[in-house]
Amino acid sequence: MLRLALLFFVIALLAAVFGFTGIAAAAAGAAQIFFYVFLVLFLLALLVAVLGGRPTDVV
Repeated sequence: MLRLALLFFVIALLAAVFGFTGIAAAAAGAAQIFFYVFLVLFLLALLVAVLGGRPTDVV
């Protein structure tokens, strides 16, 4: 997911350099959406790993 966000970010930068503002805006929007989806999934996985870990047996 993060790889897609970076790919669309690079596409947006290249499109902006060459003057394709419509494509640059669309690619930047897609990169932003992919980044936020990645961030939510990462935080969810982190939360599950912290709270849902195996309980330790204390003897």
